[in-house]
Amino acid sequence: MSEVTGTLDEVMKQIDEQFDQSVERLSDLLRIESVSTDPAHDQQTAECAEFCAEMLRSIGFEAEAVATTGHPMVVAEHPGADPDAPCVLYYGHYDVQPADPIELWDHAAFDPVVIDSELGRRIVARGAVDDKGQVMTFIEAFRAFKEAHGSLPCRVKVLLEGEEESGSPSLDPFLEANTDRLAADVCVVSDTGMWDIKTPAITTMLRGMVYVEVTVHGPSSDLHSGMYGGAVVNPINELARLLAKIHDDSGRVQFPGFYDRVESITEEVKAQWEGLGFDDAAFLGAIGLTHGQGETDYSTLERTWCRPTCDVNGIFGGYTGKGAKTVIAAHASAKLSCRLVADQDPQEILQSIQDFFESHLHPDCRIEFESHGCNPAIAVPTDSSWLLAARKALTDVFDREALLIGTGGSIPAVGSIRELLGIDSLLVGFGLDDDNVHAPNEKFELTCLHNGIRSHAAMLAAFAGIR
Repeated sequence: MSEVTGTLDEVMKQIDEQFDQSVERLSDLLRIESVSTDPAHDQQTAECAEFCAEMLRSIGFEAEAVATTGHPMVVAEHPGADPDAPCVLYYGHYDVQPADPIELWDHAAFDPVVIDSELGRRIVARGAVDDKGQVMTFIEAFRAFKEAHGSLPCRVKVLLEGEEESGSPSLDPFLEANTDRLAADVCVVSDTGMWDIKTPAITTMLRGMVYVEVTVHGPSSDLHSGMYGGAVVNPINELARLLAKIHDDSGRVQFPGFYDRVESITEEVKAQWEGLGFDDAAFLGAIGLTHGQGETDYSTLERTWCRPTCDVNGIFGGYTGKGAKTVIAAHASAKLSCRLVADQDPQEILQSIQDFFESHLHPDCRIEFESHGCNPAIAVPTDSSWLLAARKALTDVFDREALLIGTGGSIPAVGSIRELLGIDSLLVGFGLDDDNVHAPNEKFELTCLHNGIRSHAAMLAAFAGIR
């Protein structure tokens, strides 16, 4: 064990004493309007990449913002104090969602403020928790090691992308072209959450996703509903009929073969989830609902963590302006997202969706499909030395056992990192369910930021001891 690994107490002391400065550095990062989806922010997004690279250079990394066909990738490397220690790759993203609707923010979205809350203090700004605040948890842990001991306890690489919020179009080509440069033993991702503010968690299941736009075409032009209504197919009616067929009365998706590869969780995992004390009434009440929905005979956690789903995310066609216009539209469209679980093949599911719609389509209609992404689900091994080390480190910092949980969301980069770099990812995040991710007044509790930095320091020390 290196000297750096053996003196974690000094690192923790450094983190605690310098925490106000950590918040200031995060505030500086949050002020940069790195909205990757909006070309009007391209210059600021590039500035944010360079800002991140400079932060890493300031603590001893070789770092650069590498140009891509889209937004830059920040790539950094530190040799660490022990050349025989493992190499850990840290992934995150520096781009953020648009601030809209800006009128619903209590403060300017890119002018971070620290305010009091029932949980202590929180920082409010776009990107506070997704993902700039979480990126800073590991960067500030690196900084504390550097300031306390002059180095890091093991070899570290960093990859920060600037297109996570816009579909990551440059990520796979970049990984393919830089496999040697990014080679590591394991990847750590902080873009997930804890169970609650006092209980850390490692996410071991991530659902994948197939996102497709379906357009039903009918008559050659829009028609007068008085002259043609009731005599010809109406694409909006036809699309609504097809969408209504997706689920049966028990909530099961009717795409052919949809469940063929779906495995049930073990009784051990099911019992663990049942022991978490999940409150269905509170879950629903927080969003103004009282009755859950989904596959019968499955709990809410099972429905959101380990069961596949299909949801209509948008539907449009015909006249949608103010007032009346009696028209039968020539076409109608809907956007569908299917959340997938481990072993489901996204391409197979996409084909199944197409087969379903085509087999039920009215003979006077034709249908068009546009894919907006296919990403596999991820199941992380729960018995790896990396996860065991991370879990113990988290448990030590929080003084309560770190839970192993699932999540309904998707992080496409995790699948790409496994497929193209050949390494598993540890999903260790510090967000909370009420952080308003992608919504107005996005926030990050400073308690979570502080414990996140301490946790990454403890995990880094633990990783250095793995041989």
